[in-house]
Amino acid sequence: MRARPPPAAAAAAAAACRAPLRLLRTGLAAAMSAARPLKSVDYEVFGRVQGVCFRMYTEDEAKKIGVVGWVKNTSKGTVTGQVQGPEEKVNSMMSWLSKVGSPSSRIDRTNFSNEKTISKLEYSNFSIRY
Repeated sequence: MRARPPPAAAAAAAAACRAPLRLLRTGLAAAMSAARPLKSVDYEVFGRVQGVCFRMYTEDEAKKIGVVGWVKNTSKGTVTGQVQGPEEKVNSMMSWLSKVGSPSSRIDRTNFSNEKTISKLEYSNFSIRY
């Protein structure tokens, strides 16, 4: 017969099992803001970035990396947006926006502006704007 853990140990184990559920309930934004300093940056990508699924790939990459914000086409043929999240994740997204993009895109340059530390995320997910 197996010995039962003391009540305190059982309660701690149960709480640990519920922690991931708590993250799901509170969402990505709450989980990120509690962890470490947050960064926000605006961007504009120049080159062949419209008509090549750039926004869709950007949204997918942002969700994979774990950042929030938005992306949209501009009337001048560029793609613009904002990224927020933990500094190292935002830096990864900045690198992707500068060097990778969608498979059919050609990135000539990416301008970043309004780079700053923030205390709280302004978005709960990453989305395509129209």
